[in-house]
Amino acid sequence: MAAPAERMRTMRERRRERGVREIRLTVRDARSAGVRAEIAAQSARLDPAHEAETLDWIESVSEFDTADGR
Repeated sequence: MAAPAERMRTMRERRRERGVREIRLTVRDARSAGVRAEIAAQSARLDPAHEAETLDWIESVSEFDTADGR
């Protein structure tokens, strides 16, 4: 059996051949009390009117008909 590094290399090569590339994201840990407090404070500062406008826009651009009419 190939070493883990070799298996990863061959897997990445196969993905590149298919036109797929792996990306990694680092996000804040919402389980952390400090992060949750920061999110709550940021949310409290949001302008409800602006947020409603933004949500309306998101809804308008996210709805679309499919070829079979669903």
